Amino acid sequence: MPTIIHRPNQSRFPSTEPKQAIRAPHYDCLDLPSALKLVVYVPGVDASGVEITTQGPDIFVTARKTHHVRVNWQALHLESAQRDYQLKLRLGSGVDFEALQASVARGVLTIVLPKSRLASASPAERPRQVA
Repeated sequence: MPTIIHRPNQSRFPSTEPKQAIRAPHYDCLDLPSALKLVVYVPGVDASGVEITTQGPDIFVTARKTHHVRVNWQALHLESAQRDYQLKLRLGSGVDFEALQASVARGVLTIVLPKSRLASASPAERPRQVA
């Protein structure tokens, strides 16, 4: 007699929910002496499509491409190439999110976050708890 194994995470029927049109972009993080520099690669995005938010020690970058609707549109699997970007990073409390500076040029988003005064101080100048 065959055994039927039910796996709750998998369904026999395709999902009716649309797939999320978001992907994680490639990025570089440079630790400079007085700042933290993020270089996020978001081709096809201009400055009006970038949204940067912070919450506690986290930074959220959402970059939306401009979606052009063609008159003679046919499905050619272009949807996967036109997905938007979303990046979530935990940077900690050593950076000053209020002094954030960002710029977009040729599909490269550059974010500069100055380090807070206590994080940029040398180890000898930092306040320490001795007892």
